[in-house]
Amino acid sequence: MTNHVRSFWEEPRATPPPPARVWRDWALLAVVVVGALLEGLLREDMDHRVLGPVIVLAVAPTLLWRRTHPLAAVAFAFGVSAAMDAVLLAADSPPTDMYTQVYFLVLPYALVRWASGREVVVGEVFIAIAAALGFVISWTGLGDLFGGTAVLVTAMVLARLVRTQHGARERKLEQAKAEERVQIARELHDTVAHHVSAIAIRAQAGRALAASNPAAPVEALEVIEVEASRTLGELRAMVRMLRNQEPADYAPRAGVADLDRLVVRTPAGPQVDVSVSGDVDRLAPAVDAAVFRIAREAVTNALRHARNATRVAVRVEANGATVHLQVRDDGDPVSAAAYDPGFGVTGMVERATLLGGTCLAGPAPDRGWSVDATLPREVAR
Repeated sequence: MTNHVRSFWEEPRATPPPPARVWRDWALLAVVVVGALLEGLLREDMDHRVLGPVIVLAVAPTLLWRRTHPLAAVAFAFGVSAAMDAVLLAADSPPTDMYTQVYFLVLPYALVRWASGREVVVGEVFIAIAAALGFVISWTGLGDLFGGTAVLVTAMVLARLVRTQHGARERKLEQAKAEERVQIARELHDTVAHHVSAIAIRAQAGRALAASNPAAPVEALEVIEVEASRTLGELRAMVRMLRNQEPADYAPRAGVADLDRLVVRTPAGPQVDVSVSGDVDRLAPAVDAAVFRIAREAVTNALRHARNATRVAVRVEANGATVHLQVRDDGDPVSAAAYDPGFGVTGMVERATLLGGTCLAGPAPDRGWSVDATLPREVAR
């Protein structure tokens, strides 16, 4: 209970900030002014036919600031009302009973809808004092007391419900934005970073073999040209999609059938071999794409970081319920203490976890590095 009270007391103002004034505010103010004037002129049964409209007209401009300065609007309006009721009570005079004063309900609504927790508490004190004096000076029985209180509380409860609903929508929107940013970062890492790594590796291999094999630089440049073109195309597609210049590309994503793209056969650097066994034709699309993405990330990491490696083996085995992927290199032994998981390993683990599987990356038992992922064939709905 104490935590709820503290949380409410420390609650900031509603976000996003409200508009200062819109045309509806001026329209509402015009209706209140016209209503107060007409009521003062036409209601012969009303006491204080001059004082009542004057009070209403003096307080009515607070409607223009009820969202940007909710506490000040409530304090001024209900403070003036309470002071006037106190004077009339001391003078044993009847109240300024005007129908137009119903617009006062807009102010408590705005207070709860837009103000901070502290402002709401302070504003409700002003409202309670004014309401108590009003009931005392115009006492007509318990029925009106409960009815008036119910109307006032209903306005504030409605404001709280609207505020909560808008807050939940804003949080959902922010969560969606955060998830989209993570997705974009993952796609950039999984696609663009892979091609850039391939470009760097090919350039290093071409330079290392230039002296012994004059044709090696030319071959490296051909591969670099292809990888650069793919990178540029993927970047352009992402930019177009982010700018909403064209619909997203719904072409089939790379899957197990595309693992042969990872095969590397060059004189310099480790060789990459791929083997697939079992029934991989009827994997869920998300699982099929995840296997390829995890394998590509693991191969990229091995080519980039494995020291003195001569071979990177990619093995995919599918059975009735799961599909298992292993990517292992034969590089120098790696210390687990020195292991620092980067964005790539984090992305692999996240992909597997989201599909209900597992992914482990670490030093192999004898030498090199191993990535082992086990995914379900079907994704639970």
